Amino acid sequence: MLKQLSKFERTSKVLILGFVALMAVSLVLFFRPGGGTSALEPTKSSEVVASVGGDDITLGEFATQKQNLQAQFSRFGGQISLMQMGYSDDKILDELIQRKIAVQEARRLGLESSPAEINERIRKTFRDASGKLTLLDASGKLDMAKYEQRVGDVAAFERGVAEDIAREKLEAFVAASVRVSEEDVQAEFKKKNTSFDLTYVIVSASKLAEKIQPTDDELKAYFEQHKTEYNILVPQKKIRYLFIDQDKSGQKLQLTDKELHDEYDSLDPKYKQAGVKVQQIVLKVARPDLDASVKSKADALVAKARANGETISEDAFADLAKGNSEDPATAKNGGRVNGVVKKDASKPTDPFQQVLDMQPGEVTDAINYKNAYYILRRGDPVPKTFEDAKPELLVSLRNRRGYTVAQKIAQKAQDRLKETKDPPKVAQEFAAEANMNPADMVRTTPFIKPGDDVQDIGNSQQFEEAIAPLNNPNDVGERTGIKNGFAIPMLVEQRPPRIPEFDEVKDKVRAAVKDEKAKTQLEQKAKDIVAAAKSPGDLKGAAAKAGLEAKAEAKYKLATPLGEAGSSVLVDDPLYAAKAGDVLQPIFLNQNYLVIGVNKKTDADLTEYAKQRDSLMQQALTDRKNQVFGDYLTSVMIRMKRSGSIKIYQDVLDTVAEEEPQALPQRRPQLPITK
Repeated sequence: MLKQLSKFERTSKVLILGFVALMAVSLVLFFRPGGGTSALEPTKSSEVVASVGGDDITLGEFATQKQNLQAQFSRFGGQISLMQMGYSDDKILDELIQRKIAVQEARRLGLESSPAEINERIRKTFRDASGKLTLLDASGKLDMAKYEQRVGDVAAFERGVAEDIAREKLEAFVAASVRVSEEDVQAEFKKKNTSFDLTYVIVSASKLAEKIQPTDDELKAYFEQHKTEYNILVPQKKIRYLFIDQDKSGQKLQLTDKELHDEYDSLDPKYKQAGVKVQQIVLKVARPDLDASVKSKADALVAKARANGETISEDAFADLAKGNSEDPATAKNGGRVNGVVKKDASKPTDPFQQVLDMQPGEVTDAINYKNAYYILRRGDPVPKTFEDAKPELLVSLRNRRGYTVAQKIAQKAQDRLKETKDPPKVAQEFAAEANMNPADMVRTTPFIKPGDDVQDIGNSQQFEEAIAPLNNPNDVGERTGIKNGFAIPMLVEQRPPRIPEFDEVKDKVRAAVKDEKAKTQLEQKAKDIVAAAKSPGDLKGAAAKAGLEAKAEAKYKLATPLGEAGSSVLVDDPLYAAKAGDVLQPIFLNQNYLVIGVNKKTDADLTEYAKQRDSLMQQALTDRKNQVFGDYLTSVMIRMKRSGSIKIYQDVLDTVAEEEPQALPQRRPQLPITK
């Protein structure tokens, strides 16, 4: 689209010729022996995983989306399972389906984007604070090399822009009649901004069970009454398996700069940004009674910064910061914060995260944070060069290649184990290639059955399926993905189904008896604590008497986690209705009882509501519109699935889920510099 601005006619001819040549080469490669999509990386596969009203979603699109999500989460350390983050394959595919639906619905309603709209959106995306397009060369013409460096595949990027605009038009059309009442918005503001100083006690069965010591007679009696529950109805198997560690296998990989450059070039443009520059003005609140005056000064500075429109230049904001900011480290430098700010899901309350949703040059409202008011200006995005991205690329690519290397080693080790039936010998043969100590490669389980939590493996359906066919000693199973790598299992011994002896399951019986007794005491124990506490101040002593601990929480707000108890409307509604000095009746939450005492209740400041009214009304309206639009797309998707207009090819989808290793334990996150 932007290529039209510089009239690169020759470029288009070269691209057409190049495309013809590429197609010719592709056909040769495809029809060679062993050719075809099966030899392709999943992200490059053209196999169709779903059809939406005649529009195809390829396996490549699905795998790329999955890879981008994995890359996004892996920046917080370790190999985080998408399933742990709530992203099943079905959910990822549904999101892609809804994108197609949005484009189709926009097309059906005549809401497609025009070339002029696409051009304007791209110009807006790549402009500096003065409004100048940043993709031009010294002569003022479009620099295609710079454009491609910023977005990667230009055609794909511009197609994505067109679809985004169409989706926005559709959303505006669908949600045009949505309204919110000021009464509801103010009520929600009051509820969210009322704070509480609390004393609370978590009455948990696990805590009560610690003090319960059943006698052997009680345990034996329980076992006799529940003997059938401990019957072992399926064979138990003792397994010795070879373990191939994915991380260690990948450590020996030598990756070239070309491979890393290719990885960098394939990144989504948003992952090629190191972050954004930020300037700040900080006004400190020395004492609580000065808060109002400091807030007033901050609001005046915000108004001054916005005097000439929604944006302010870097130099103009620098002058404001030098004369007003009380942070000596940045004030002398025009409020410029060292480093860059980038998205960090672990810091939801950090005011610097707000600038990421703003345009360059825009200024935040005054933000109250840690005894100070912050006024932040978003600067230009800072591109992440190849050299900046190289360490992350190295880890990401090595992880993926490590998986492939470990898989190949596991396949060879499986073949050898079937020949030799000798795990230590095979471990010795492959230790160097796997970059492991032979002793660490051979592991043995106790007698296990389906559903058991196996050390170093966990409760793994994949592992259970791999050992299911093993019925004779020295039977060797197929390699299978487990936590951190691959396992090649071999049966050592099998025990038939049976009624176990008491001593064999004594520990399980003891745990069951303690848990059962604790649960019968749970509600009464919580009621006893409430009865003994005439005021919140009495909760500490009442809890200690019951062998529990009372905890304190200052300035607690509804809909946020209350320590280990979590959050729920089951807490929010009675707590919001309570008064200072109240001790609430026990609340059953997450299998525990929660006893809460209200030491202090501070109502929301409605003068703040008046100041934020317009933005609160707009945010409530936006949230409601998003909900209505999401419901609309979901209803269309359900209707299309029922009518057969959406077809999902599960066998193709399953090819990218095959032998996916379980998540590694999360490593300590490397947090980005924000200030």
